Amino acid sequence: MTAIHAGHDLRPELADLVMVDEATRFREEDPFTDRLAVAGTRIAVHRSRFEVDLNRPRCEAVYRTPGDAWGLRVWKRPLSPDAVERSLAVYDGFYAGLADRLDGLAAHGAFVVVDIHSYNHRRAGRPAPPAENPELNVGTGSLDRGRWYRVVDGFIDEMRAQKVAGRALDVRENVRFRGGQLAEWIHERYPDTGCALALEFKKVFMDEWTGEPDDDHIADLGRALGAVVPRLVDLVVQGPA
Repeated sequence: MTAIHAGHDLRPELADLVMVDEATRFREEDPFTDRLAVAGTRIAVHRSRFEVDLNRPRCEAVYRTPGDAWGLRVWKRPLSPDAVERSLAVYDGFYAGLADRLDGLAAHGAFVVVDIHSYNHRRAGRPAPPAENPELNVGTGSLDRGRWYRVVDGFIDEMRAQKVAGRALDVRENVRFRGGQLAEWIHERYPDTGCALALEFKKVFMDEWTGEPDDDHIADLGRALGAVVPRLVDLVVQGPA
């Protein structure tokens, strides 16, 4: 399981240059998602996506303009080429390390990566329409759906059967998000063995404006994911269709 947008840290040279205030930066990150990576091999990134966004293509991984960052002016002045290269070195190091780890798994057969994210739904001050904003969006846009349908359908069915905050989860596929660079990279590098599910949890487990977490809700989500993992392992062991 990965939580690559959970981090808030900036290296000192960027902390001195960032224009976005702490609260806004925190709102656009995926706080507490590292607490949902509850099973299997866990990778949590502590660097902020405002330093380098590991879920975007390399050429777009460092935010430079407001168009890269939800209309926000991120930097007090343009980043120097050297500063950008230092951020991209983090990007390259992450993917090199991930390749080392996943190459070992791929040598033994099929594997699945659960890539955990979250998304805002109260930008207008009130909740966005539930019809277009599932509690859990499962992104499979770069996945060979026909090849991995047992894994995808099984995961969705099992998550829908879980009780979170006293009720069943609203789990749907590719409604708000279809998955980002991490999933696409896995599917390109491991076309025969790698299955990545990009999860986007709606931020009902926290107040996205104050940053306050609902610890019980987060724990419930973690238990739900943990309960589904054994079934997910079974499905992956069966291999692709």
